[in-house]
Amino acid sequence: MSFEDIYNHYWSKIFRLCMGYVNDHAVAQDLAQETFIIVWQQLPKFRKESSIGTWIYRIASNRCLRQLETDKKIQKSELPFQIKEDVPISIEPQIQFLYTCISNLPETDRIIISLELEDVKQAEIAKIVGLSEGNIRVRIHRIKAILTEKFKVYER
Repeated sequence: MSFEDIYNHYWSKIFRLCMGYVNDHAVAQDLAQETFIIVWQQLPKFRKESSIGTWIYRIASNRCLRQLETDKKIQKSELPFQIKEDVPISIEPQIQFLYTCISNLPETDRIIISLELEDVKQAEIAKIVGLSEGNIRVRIHRIKAILTEKFKVYER
């Protein structure tokens, strides 16, 4: 599989995973792009000990976690002026609310539910996050229950 094929197949999945972490379109795009730069650089060294998808998700997850750590270290402050975005990003309100809810989950739960939403097999999710398949099933069930409750409140 060529890099271009990998990129075309996984780009939107990795972008959505990153959105689940950061809930910011521009930052998620940057993180996804950085993920594929790493994939491109490391592809010749890929040992095929796992599927290419598992490997890419792991790279993206690690990149997102590093970004979150960096964001915690850097104190954010308001700019003394407003920056106006030229390109409006239109995401359906329910999808945006889902990203907001996911971004408020603990870090491990974010990756678990983001991968679940991408239809990644639970066995692969277990490998990516380093938990047992049984633990993954339980956590997915609990995360879905939390998100369902939040949507019930949202829809009122």
